[in-house]
Amino acid sequence: MRRYGLIGFPLTHSFSQRYFTEKFVREGIVDCAYLNFPIPSIDELPAVLADAELCGLNVTIPYKEQVLSFLDGRGPVVEAIGACNCIKIDGGRRVGYNTDVVGFEKALLPKLGKHHRQALVLGTGGAAKAVEYVLGNLGIAYRLVTRRPREGTNDLGYEDIDAAMMGAYTLVVNTTPLGMYPNVEEYPALPYAAIGPKHYLFDLVYNPARTLFLKKGEERGAVVENGHAMLLLQAEESWRIWQEPTK
Repeated sequence: MRRYGLIGFPLTHSFSQRYFTEKFVREGIVDCAYLNFPIPSIDELPAVLADAELCGLNVTIPYKEQVLSFLDGRGPVVEAIGACNCIKIDGGRRVGYNTDVVGFEKALLPKLGKHHRQALVLGTGGAAKAVEYVLGNLGIAYRLVTRRPREGTNDLGYEDIDAAMMGAYTLVVNTTPLGMYPNVEEYPALPYAAIGPKHYLFDLVYNPARTLFLKKGEERGAVVENGHAMLLLQAEESWRIWQEPTK
């Protein structure tokens, strides 16, 4: 039995196990199983990796960067951004990939307008690194926004975002867990009154389907998108990577 799974903590919000289990049934795949591994510390990862039948892992919050030290090899995107959310295990060798990049770009593009040339990226974690990579490739200028701006960086604090800046940055991407189930009452502290029809709010959160961040933007006429399409795209990209013959 080939086993795949998801590491992260907590995993109460995750759809991956259900998605892959249903995929295996739908496609008649009988020799695979997908498990959740809710590990409260990265120190527990070796016990997960000790499973000889484990063929691949997805990686979610908060381990997309911490997992790098457990890899034997890295795909070019992981090398470039320093974040991994997909591990292929073949012959005991663990190679890291990043499917967030593929998922985010393909999910972002359908609603992206020519006027969306400046972006605010909320958060500085592993998912933000994938978003930065995509925006850079698309030629979209961006600033990172965080509650704790890092010394020596160009980070903005939420208190730095005023109405004028909000008007200039018409693409806003939330990579934080703010608003994710069960904490659905939370949302990023932004001047929402300055948001209008030219704005595009993209939330990597997919549960609930409409976070307060998206609702507040939608109320003011903004285009909005949640993380569900991105999640489906990156799940299928993970499966492609796992099934592709190792070179």
